[in-house]
Amino acid sequence: MDEKDREILHLLEENGRSTPGEMAAGLALSEDEVRERIRAMEQSRVIRKYHTVVDWERAGNSRVSAIIDLKIAPERDFGYDKIAERIARHRQVKALYLVSGVYDLQLLVTGKDMNEVSRFVSEQIATMDHIRETATHIIMKIYKEDGNPFFEREGGERLPISF
Repeated sequence: MDEKDREILHLLEENGRSTPGEMAAGLALSEDEVRERIRAMEQSRVIRKYHTVVDWERAGNSRVSAIIDLKIAPERDFGYDKIAERIARHRQVKALYLVSGVYDLQLLVTGKDMNEVSRFVSEQIATMDHIRETATHIIMKIYKEDGNPFFEREGGERLPISF
């Protein structure tokens, strides 16, 4: 992995639909070189997946998201890994992190409504062995996700500044 590979990764992270031809022009590489570098990074799993950020509210299919904080009693010899693997298998879990602070794991969960999220937490997560405590935070509005703002300002309107 060299600097050109990292530049390709930054370009793909910004716009996953960038073509090898578009990237090659700015990187002083041929289109074939860019294509080969991308293929190699896909095979080595540096590039894990291509991803689309969707504003589901605008698409008319809003859903409820929540951040779930968990206190865990880690398993001997496995720490947090085994319980994290079990939690990650659930389709409702969109992200799962080991975090510092009061809680140990943090999940991003989605469901069609608050009842579905609530049932998932109370029936699937809270009842697992080694889960000591949960705290659920319903996401009320998304302002920015994966680096993409979910609001537009009219005509370059500036934000007010107060001192």
